[in-house]
Amino acid sequence: MTTAAVPLARSFRVERGTTTSRITALVGLALLVVSIGQQAFVGVGAYGLYLFMDLGDLSPVPAIAAMAVGATVIALLTSLFAFRLRGGYFAIGTWVIAEVFRLVVSQVGALGAGTGVTIQSLVAMAPPDRLALTYWLAIGVGFGSIVVAALVVRSRLGLALRAVRDSEVSAASLGVGVTATKRMVYVIASVGCAIAGAVYYLQLLRIQPTAAFGVDWTVVMIFIVVIGGLGRIEGPIVGAIVFFALQEVLADYGSAYLVALGLVTIAIVLLAPRGLWGLIVARRPMALFAVERRLAFTRAADPDPMEAS
Repeated sequence: MTTAAVPLARSFRVERGTTTSRITALVGLALLVVSIGQQAFVGVGAYGLYLFMDLGDLSPVPAIAAMAVGATVIALLTSLFAFRLRGGYFAIGTWVIAEVFRLVVSQVGALGAGTGVTIQSLVAMAPPDRLALTYWLAIGVGFGSIVVAALVVRSRLGLALRAVRDSEVSAASLGVGVTATKRMVYVIASVGCAIAGAVYYLQLLRIQPTAAFGVDWTVVMIFIVVIGGLGRIEGPIVGAIVFFALQEVLADYGSAYLVALGLVTIAIVLLAPRGLWGLIVARRPMALFAVERRLAFTRAADPDPMEAS
C-alpha cells in the first residue's frame, strides 16, 4: 500500500454549523488514503451522485449506494493500470489517472463539460432537510470508515498488509498475494473516497471538474495523516481535529493560513516524526483501538518427577 506526501490543504467548507460532519468525513478519507490520485474517486462520487439522482431519478441514499457499486467497478479497472507501476511511479501514475478522469469529464456535454453541473434533484429539497441529511450521512461515513479500517487491520488482510509493508519479496515467498492485497485496499480506499465525495456534494450542489478532481483533496488527507501520525488509527483523528482547528482560527488571514499549515507540517515532521499521536503515546502508552496483535507465550509445564525416574 502506497501513501504519498504532499503538504498543505484546501478548504473543506460547507457551513460553520457542519464542522463535526466535515471532521468525521475527512477522518475517514485520511484513514483510507493509498495514493495521491484519490481525488479521482471524490470526483467519481460527485458525478455518480448527479447521474443516479438527476438522470436515474433515485433519492440520495439509494443513489449513493448505486454510485458505490459503480465506483467499485471503476476502481478495479483502474487498478489494472495503476498496479503495473511501483513506488514513486505508482504515486505519480495515480495522479495522472485522476487528471485523465478530469479531462474526460470536462469533454462530456451531458456532465456539463468544463463548467460543471448542478444537482437539480437536491435544489428542490428544503435546505434544512438537505443539511440534516448531509450531517448524518457524513457522521456515518466518518465513523464507518474508522470501523472499516479497524476491521481491516485486525483481519487476515491486515496481516498480509503488514507483511507486504515489511518486504514484498518475503511476503510473496510466504504465500501472500502481494498484488491482490494491494488491489483490495486500493478498492476499499477508492470506494470510501467516492462515498465521501458524494456526501460532500449533497450540500454543495454544484459540481465542477476542476474542484471535484482537484489534487487538493489528497493534499488534505496527507496533511491530516502526517500531523496526526502514521500507522495508527488514532493519528488521522487527531490530525483532522488539528486541521479544522487551524482552519477555523486562521482561515480569515488569507495566504498566511496556508503558510501556517506549512510551518506546522514542517515542525511536526522534524520534531515529532511519528505525529502528534505518536508523541502522546511515547509519553503515556495507550491505544483507543485494540488492533495490534501480540504473541502469547506460555511456560512449559515442569516434567513429572515420577515419570522422569
